[in-house]
Amino acid sequence: MPRILAAEIMDDPGQSEADFRAALDGLETLNRITFAHAPLRRFLDEVVAESGATSLSLLDVGAGGGDALRAAAAWGRARGVALDLWGLDRSPWAERHAMERGTPARWITSDLFDLPAERRFDVVMCSLFAHHLDDPTLVRFLRWLPAHAARSWLILDLHRHRVPWAAVWAGTRLMRMHPMVSHDGPISVMRGFTRADWRRLLEEASVAAEVRWVLPFRWAVTGRGG
Repeated sequence: MPRILAAEIMDDPGQSEADFRAALDGLETLNRITFAHAPLRRFLDEVVAESGATSLSLLDVGAGGGDALRAAAAWGRARGVALDLWGLDRSPWAERHAMERGTPARWITSDLFDLPAERRFDVVMCSLFAHHLDDPTLVRFLRWLPAHAARSWLILDLHRHRVPWAAVWAGTRLMRMHPMVSHDGPISVMRGFTRADWRRLLEEASVAAEVRWVLPFRWAVTGRGG
């Protein structure tokens, strides 16, 4: 199954704020019912176990509605780790949506490549963001990550496979999700990755990382900061 870079409505700057925010709510629902943030919590456990850190700054790239940041905040409270949380998203509507959902983070509305070179965080992560990038941009992003992460970085994204494609296609329709989610969800899976994709992209970027398959049909790509 080749990687197909069909257009997602969510990436269209001409969409309305109401549709964008409805789609974010739908994505949060999908993340919740698929336990999508469990790999993030395991990653943070590993960072703290290795470093002994009692406080961390964390940047979520492509933060959208902020549900990954809220999951990180809950993890920090449970573990007694103080977190300085930041969200970055180029959408002018993402911050307002995330704040209305109670996301305990500061926000940067910007293209990620406009972030100053000296701006660094202990941990940089992204969830379901990388598949929005074409290969050359993703290679650039892979080089960007260790430059802005002082300790570690994490990419969580979709495994391109017929099973999750069928599950997302059927599930979004059975749950009568917003049309943008029903349209974009299966396309997101087709824009996802295989292990061979990650090996090729990391080699092209000359970046060392560990690639792990995690439930349900996702990849966790982790590397050390620069």
